[in-house]
Amino acid sequence: MKGARVLVAGGAGYIGSHVVKLLGEAGCEILVYDNLSTGKEEAVLYGHLVKGDLGDRRTLEKVFREFRPQAVMHFAASIVVPESVKFPLRYYRNNVVHTLNLLEALEVSGCKLFLFSSSAAVYGIPKEIPVTEEAPLAPINPYGETKATVERMLRDLAASGCGFRYVSLRYFNVAGADPEGRIGFNYPEPTHLVIRALKAAKGEIPQLEIYGTDYPTPDGTCIRDYIHVTDLAEAHLVALDYLLSGGESEVFNCGYGHGYSVREVVRTVKEVTGRDFPVVEAPRRPGDPPILVADSRKIREKLGWKPRYDDLAFIVKTGWEWETRLSAS
Repeated sequence: MKGARVLVAGGAGYIGSHVVKLLGEAGCEILVYDNLSTGKEEAVLYGHLVKGDLGDRRTLEKVFREFRPQAVMHFAASIVVPESVKFPLRYYRNNVVHTLNLLEALEVSGCKLFLFSSSAAVYGIPKEIPVTEEAPLAPINPYGETKATVERMLRDLAASGCGFRYVSLRYFNVAGADPEGRIGFNYPEPTHLVIRALKAAKGEIPQLEIYGTDYPTPDGTCIRDYIHVTDLAEAHLVALDYLLSGGESEVFNCGYGHGYSVREVVRTVKEVTGRDFPVVEAPRRPGDPPILVADSRKIREKLGWKPRYDDLAFIVKTGWEWETRLSAS
């Protein structure tokens, strides 16, 4: 892997920047392509940053011609489920049309390897928990539909006989921050539960809303599989190594295989931070399945992925340490 040329679309964002950090530490040659709509320039710790949009075909193709990547990682997507319900066409343009632009630039350049940032949202409301990669794609919101659409595009391109190979990583709920404290979540209006709970603990938002308390779960709130962002980043490196070594196209879940309810997360945040904050019960949000927990045996067994931070309190602790650094800066 050392010396591999990797183009990272969306590498200035939350997950992308953590992957770039590990790629840099592994000795890869990195080009980050990001429009900085939500990403931060200072989060790019390695490589060269080109400010550009995936809708800009001319700039995109120029970057491919000059950098000539061996592999491409794609993180440049819109990710907020309720927003996707309200603005579906915006999501189809950014998540599908712009991915098509990226794939066409990749095809013209001769690059054959692609890692895709997918989501557990492609499963919708799975019939069996934990959900395996063989479960049908049945998304219940536009965000999930866009991810499933791209996965079908990748499948068809790989089957065309052009030599294209890909890995699609289906994320469950990503949280936490770099344990070394160099990078973390830094969006102006966070929607993720753990981040919002930490913001409430800091007093940056007046209260934390719990959306739905009547789900068919033990305490009535949604259950999710929370994965530390560094463990997820390491999954990308083992997937890249797999493709560089000649591995065939594959799809892998990225989660720990067990979940926590919203109320359990709130309780953990209060315990870790030592701070109380107001919690308000609100109606369900459209597009939220009751339970999403990964069966992650496939990536562990096939790629040898060994997560190190399967501990909700540690996930919250690293996120809290990052939040306190943001306040001090």
